[in-house]
Amino acid sequence: MNKEFKAKIDRAVNNANLTGALGKFSEAYKVNRAKAYEGIDFEELRDRVAGIKSEAAADLDALAAEFQRNAEALGAKVFRTSDPHQVKEYILKVAQEAGVKTVVKSKSMATEEIHLNPYLVKNGISVAETDLGEWIIQLAGQTPSHMVMPAIHLTKEEVAELFSKEVEERLAADIPRLVKVARNELRPKFLAADMGISGGNIAVAETGSIVLVTNEGNARLVTTLPRIHVAVIGVEKLIKEFAGVAPILEALPRSATAQLLTSYVSIISGPTENEDGSPKELHIVLMDNRRSEMAKDPKFKQALQCIRCGSCLNVCPIFRLVGGHVFGDIYTGGIGTILTAWFDELKKSEDIQGLCIQCGNCTQVCPGKIDIPELILEIRRRLVLEQGQPFMQKAIFSVVNNRRMFHGMLRAASLAGKPFTSGKFIRHLPMFLAELTDGRSLPAIADKPFRDQFRDIKQPVCAEKAVFYAGCLMDFAYPEMGVALVKLLNKAGIEVLFPEEQTCCGAPALYNGAYEVAAQNAADNITALLAANARYVVSACPTCTVALAHDFSKTLESVGKTEWLPKAKELAAKTVDLSTLVKRLVDEGRLSFKEGEQLGAVTYHDSCHLKRTLKVFEEPRELLEKAGYQVTEMFECDMCCGMGGSYSIKLPEISAPILQRKLANIKETGARVVAMDCPGCVMQIRGGMDQDGAQVRVQHSVELLVDRIKE
Repeated sequence: MNKEFKAKIDRAVNNANLTGALGKFSEAYKVNRAKAYEGIDFEELRDRVAGIKSEAAADLDALAAEFQRNAEALGAKVFRTSDPHQVKEYILKVAQEAGVKTVVKSKSMATEEIHLNPYLVKNGISVAETDLGEWIIQLAGQTPSHMVMPAIHLTKEEVAELFSKEVEERLAADIPRLVKVARNELRPKFLAADMGISGGNIAVAETGSIVLVTNEGNARLVTTLPRIHVAVIGVEKLIKEFAGVAPILEALPRSATAQLLTSYVSIISGPTENEDGSPKELHIVLMDNRRSEMAKDPKFKQALQCIRCGSCLNVCPIFRLVGGHVFGDIYTGGIGTILTAWFDELKKSEDIQGLCIQCGNCTQVCPGKIDIPELILEIRRRLVLEQGQPFMQKAIFSVVNNRRMFHGMLRAASLAGKPFTSGKFIRHLPMFLAELTDGRSLPAIADKPFRDQFRDIKQPVCAEKAVFYAGCLMDFAYPEMGVALVKLLNKAGIEVLFPEEQTCCGAPALYNGAYEVAAQNAADNITALLAANARYVVSACPTCTVALAHDFSKTLESVGKTEWLPKAKELAAKTVDLSTLVKRLVDEGRLSFKEGEQLGAVTYHDSCHLKRTLKVFEEPRELLEKAGYQVTEMFECDMCCGMGGSYSIKLPEISAPILQRKLANIKETGARVVAMDCPGCVMQIRGGMDQDGAQVRVQHSVELLVDRIKE
């Protein structure tokens, strides 16, 4: 990540107006979206939307041809091209032949994508944006920061300043007054314009119709008042049948702005007459720009299921800190990163893809069911294939892939860290390492790792056995968690095995695009963990559990090591997270909790991978309550803590404010204990609480449960 980009991040996170505006919207959006979807089966609805869009993406060329036939039969002129420059040339030619001097535009990301406005202005044509947000950023000389709400990053005071300069009058930051000024300024432009340019939310092949969804009515004026209407539409907006419009319209406003329906839905089927009775010109430009190529890519074709609602931005913890001018190019956020890599070039996504923390928030709300984090990992992989791994990263992963060397270095780190260790924390590091302890303390490497302590644990010999996959943190930083796990499972009559050949789960390599390294980690662990032939492979780290149960197969297949797939699937079938297993054992009566003692309030932090990938969130709460704790929910309990593995090391300027927000939410509950099921989250939150000085204990759930189990 280059210095200039890091400087942009720094400016954004220190811009109180920006973070304040985005933070307030994000908080309100979650509540309002839930209300908007009341009574609707969101999963069923997005299955339909994804199906409609996926079917269309599978046959874009045929749908484009069908759309062209039907639209032209209605009197429209349809121009199809794969070249963005040809789109601009076509529109300019239409304008010049008709003597167009002024253009009004409604919101269109497709025209932003090809930089249409400056091209027309350069050729002597005046262009006015008429969407309020687009007009604001046009006055500011900026690009949209959000696909639906382009000026969301600006405060009303900043807008008042822009409007004051435009109308040469000092205006107060009064929203009704500012809206009135905008209306007065824009209305004459509609009436004077020779051409209107719009985008299109949906293009229906069956009827040759285009569908426009707006809140301000400006699109209706753009498409009806000027004598020429040009609609620029990406071919991914095509759907096969008119019946597909309804599900998309049901999902789009609810997901975009948490409205039941937008104010204006316009369906245009062929040109209408002008006021003087002359026929209006309707030109529809179907723009490809690598979309068909994307549709043929087995990984990225799902990105064409996007309906451009922007809900992925609205719930993203990174977007609400840095905004779209940092996290994105023309298209913003996670989906914007993917579109940038395709519609522009892979190289352009190099910096912005690193902003994704892989929390998975976006996957829960996307009405097109796009796995955005997975596609960003694929971008990282392709960047590594194209450019190779950075030298330092390559050196680190070469160590990680050498188990003996890796574990030896961790043991050495225990000794090397002694001068900087106070209690169980490293609170300050020297020189260039100082930033690592800015805002959180780090855990000291244990004097005796779990793998050494395990040999001294006396266990009963049981018929039922479970292999424990510890992961690096629990093995070398938090061995007490591993000891608690062994003790807990022993009480259920399960003997725990610990193969010492187990090594890093490969998540660090996978999340950095180094799939070959991750695949080797997978193969090593499959060999080690299946050798014991136990009933379960249990992990108390959600990231590691996801690796074992989901990622190993995908990673091995992606690098061509298909011979490992049967064993990877066998391992996946045996893998279980600790809370799910303990809940099962309690339900079966094999474990029970001590009764009669109320232990006070505990709040619970949902780890990203546990809740969103493994779908586990009720189980740990039920167990804590059965154990005698009163679970008090915190605000945004399932929002990322900012750890993200190596993310907190690479981007501490983003990780730190996310952590501070999490600490504030925990303290607000009044609970003296916060529980979680992820050692990585423990590292982040416990380290933050240590530097904060708050008297809140941060514990892995296993530590809270083990002593409450009846003997």
